[in-house]
Amino acid sequence: MSSDERDRSHEDHCSLLSAEIGRLVDGVLGGDPTAEVPTCPGWTLAKLLKHVGIVHRWARHLVAERVAEPLWSRDFPVTLPGDPGAYPDWLAEGGAELVTTLRAADPGTPVWSWGARHDAGFWARRMLHETTVHRADAELALGRDPHVEAGTAADGVDEFLANIRVAAWTAESLRELGGSGETLHFHATDVPAAGARPDGGGSGEWMITLSPGSFTWTHGHGKGDVAVRGPVSDLLLLLYGRREPFGGAFEVFGDRDLLARWLAKTTF
Repeated sequence: MSSDERDRSHEDHCSLLSAEIGRLVDGVLGGDPTAEVPTCPGWTLAKLLKHVGIVHRWARHLVAERVAEPLWSRDFPVTLPGDPGAYPDWLAEGGAELVTTLRAADPGTPVWSWGARHDAGFWARRMLHETTVHRADAELALGRDPHVEAGTAADGVDEFLANIRVAAWTAESLRELGGSGETLHFHATDVPAAGARPDGGGSGEWMITLSPGSFTWTHGHGKGDVAVRGPVSDLLLLLYGRREPFGGAFEVFGDRDLLARWLAKTTF
């Protein structure tokens, strides 16, 4: 468990999730449901809102029913509004029910998940970052430049790295990376490095070491085969494939091909 995960409680994740749902809903009001989402090829704004609304209801069901066996969102029945123009209100309703359910749950309650943890707390954190990234998608679809609060973005990088090590659908991609000790260093320019705060906290740098079919990661400073420096909001969106690595927000030093391979194999 990272220092940031320790610092942010289950209630923190629930409160931040509630705020992100509000930002997403408010941001799309009056938006064109047919607008294309450039960061989700083939999706319109309506399809994006449909996806988020379904995922919220699915996660609420998993936690409320203490589901112990695999149940994927595609297999969970959801009733959709007939008019895509009603999706924002429908999303807000489902999001509120999700937050209420998460707040009522002990974060340590066993619940099935596909990720690194298998409890209700996993789903509060997962839904926060799921909603945050898709809020950014919606803003990009509407011609806005998204920003993620630094603490949420840093925790999102931690969560991303923890989950892709165990997510079944990344296994083949990680094997294709063919790692043999190569290293990547991601450095947030607006978050303290690990141990830099007076309380010993901070998590503004990530060192990733590739191995055959997998990788390890830690917080800390080091010299990577490739290093990427930029604001933590942009680093999170980079890892999720929502920012381009070269030019713009980032300074990149070293093996750019390694960075491109990592991003191509790990973005989801």
